[in-house]
Amino acid sequence: MRLPSPIRVFERGWLSSNNILLSGGKGTALVDSGYISHAPQTITLLEYALVERKLDWLLNTHCHSDHMGGNAAIQARWTCRTSIPSGEAPLIRVWDERALMLDFADQRAERFRIDDTFEAGEVVSMGGIEWEVIAAPGHDTHAVMFHSPDERLLISGDALWENGFGVVFPQLFGREQALAETRATLETIERLRVKTVIPGHGPAFDGIEPALERAYRRLEGFEQSIERLARHAVKVMLVFALLDKQSMALEALPEYVRTVPILADLNERYLRMTPEALAQYMLADLEKAGALRLQDGMLVPRMGA
Repeated sequence: MRLPSPIRVFERGWLSSNNILLSGGKGTALVDSGYISHAPQTITLLEYALVERKLDWLLNTHCHSDHMGGNAAIQARWTCRTSIPSGEAPLIRVWDERALMLDFADQRAERFRIDDTFEAGEVVSMGGIEWEVIAAPGHDTHAVMFHSPDERLLISGDALWENGFGVVFPQLFGREQALAETRATLETIERLRVKTVIPGHGPAFDGIEPALERAYRRLEGFEQSIERLARHAVKVMLVFALLDKQSMALEALPEYVRTVPILADLNERYLRMTPEALAQYMLADLEKAGALRLQDGMLVPRMGA
């Protein structure tokens, strides 16, 4: 994939978001910092790419743990300016672990400093390129994308991947409109003259029309069945936990399903299974999909962390 020379993408595994480094213009900027357990590797990658330069600016497309989990470590290494979407700032300032999907989803991040915020409609300069900030609610209420009309480039975060988009949680925090927001965000992307997408997960890609077609098809399935969406969401949460922990005892899974708030909430609202039945469903479905394997009584992820 050919990208403009100021842009370098560190494609990560599924536990961390991709990191997008932009050099030139008024300095160096990084979009998204990955998960906390990958922070040492993130810093090593940046040091290698920056050579003798420093990192001047850190930005987040949104503040889920896999996108902002490395912020504190990067700030400690470079004391860079840090900017986040304006809607995320109140949650970060008080460090609301439920709203940030941390303890609520059995995920981790370290508190970090905010220097300023940006919001939809602004234009920011990264790597000598002008980027429009575009609202991208759905996966996260306050998420944004960065769009360069001149380069026909979109840094999409979790709003669009080559094969889908970030999981949607309509039951959380009064967000019954989340699926409608997701559709509106896809329609926004469709109206842009984008040639290349740099997603939050997976490789950069051309051919936005097939990606949008796949995303709309997936969204339609969720719109037709909220239970299908809930089943998808609980499996995503379990795979993320396994990538973080690297393994989990099979016998511990029913208790995990019962005690992790986001899993318990999804189950209570939509699935109404016993913890044992839900654990068995997730195990069977994720084994069949090749996302995990059972080894000596332990659940082990097959996906790259």
